Amino acid sequence: MNDATALAAAIAQGRTTARKVMEASLSACDAQADLGAVVYFDRDLGLARADAADAEAALGPFHGVPFLAKDLGGTAKGLPATAGSTALRAKLGISVSDNDLFAAFGAAGLLAFGVTATPPFGLALHSAPEGLPEARNPWNSALTPGGSSGGAAAAVAAGIVAIAHATDAAGSIRVPAACCGLVGLKPSRGATPGGPDFGNQLMGLASELVLARSIRDVRTTFDAVHLPLAAPPLNAPFRIALALPERCDAAQLSAARAAARALQDAGCVVNEVPAPDDLGREAHEIARVILSVSLGEWMDAMGVPDDALPPLAAAVARQGRATPAARLFAVSRQMASLSDRAKRLFTSADAVLMPVLSTAPPKIGADDMNLSDVDAHFAKMESCAPNAALANVAGLPALALPFGMSDNLPLGLQLMGAPGADKTLLHLGAMIEARAPALTFPGPIAGLPT
Repeated sequence: MNDATALAAAIAQGRTTARKVMEASLSACDAQADLGAVVYFDRDLGLARADAADAEAALGPFHGVPFLAKDLGGTAKGLPATAGSTALRAKLGISVSDNDLFAAFGAAGLLAFGVTATPPFGLALHSAPEGLPEARNPWNSALTPGGSSGGAAAAVAAGIVAIAHATDAAGSIRVPAACCGLVGLKPSRGATPGGPDFGNQLMGLASELVLARSIRDVRTTFDAVHLPLAAPPLNAPFRIALALPERCDAAQLSAARAAARALQDAGCVVNEVPAPDDLGREAHEIARVILSVSLGEWMDAMGVPDDALPPLAAAVARQGRATPAARLFAVSRQMASLSDRAKRLFTSADAVLMPVLSTAPPKIGADDMNLSDVDAHFAKMESCAPNAALANVAGLPALALPFGMSDNLPLGLQLMGAPGADKTLLHLGAMIEARAPALTFPGPIAGLPT
């Protein structure tokens, strides 16, 4: 399998070196600049970290593997974190330390050397940083790789790196995974480190991990960084609830049904159930309030005026500031209630299987941050990724992975589980992956020996 695990094995076996692999990733950044996936990289930093890896014994499962940070979320020493914003780009410098998650990534052997594209403040399901080119989908450059971790997805699908950091507050790991044929786990609430400042947790909406080409890469990363969390037992035969929103097109529904058959072939019990659309819409509205209040508070804390923001972000921030404290408190209570109600999805099922997207990835430029119709923008996000915010608001783990192709594009699906069921989902994902049609990615992984 061509993935980060294979790349680490090649380094460990002496078939290549961390420096040679890093040089290949740096060259790929230059050669694929038009992809818009990588917005910043430090050649000297990358080579210094690779040389250090070659000089020491392997310390983790991904020893010597190049790694890219998303421009939103956890901070990596030596790299900027500006949330795709021109205003923050001007205010913030290079991070002087790793946060807890990046320290764990580093202990696993990953070598951070650059930053991937994200839309301003993660407010879209595309990845067009303010003032920079929009990231493009390596499978079809006329389409988006998704968002807000779209730069990370484009970099992995194109082979610039084998694995990259990603975050998810309303689908931002799973949507790019579906757009680009990748695997991405939105972990359970509290399953991965968020300190020391916990600045991107958004009242528990946000989780962070990676995008990769294989279940084993995601599972190895999760094992390396996760915090202790109560988990349901792994008991076969697994019970799968197949939930198919009517808003999804025929190709998306077909992929989910095919994955359900694969799980049946693996010995799981599959039953079709109504899609949790009411819970999903409620979760989307809760997430919208939290994202808006967070952005308003964040910009005030940073001293960034509305006229320094894209019109859409400014409008979202204004709505956040205008939200009464009583309304936010009510939303926090509603969030707790929805989390409890969502657990009932798993009284007779170990996982819920459903599509990630309603249709194929949108075209480049389909979202415009220069508009200020907040209602229309959030409605478009919910329509693009039905029920995605449910996992975030309820604190559920959700695993996205590919199954088949349509019109030369990969199709994605997701498994949601009860809180703490991250490893159950990865186990089920491995069953699906073993039975899924093989994907031939748009580009080989940089530095992986053939």
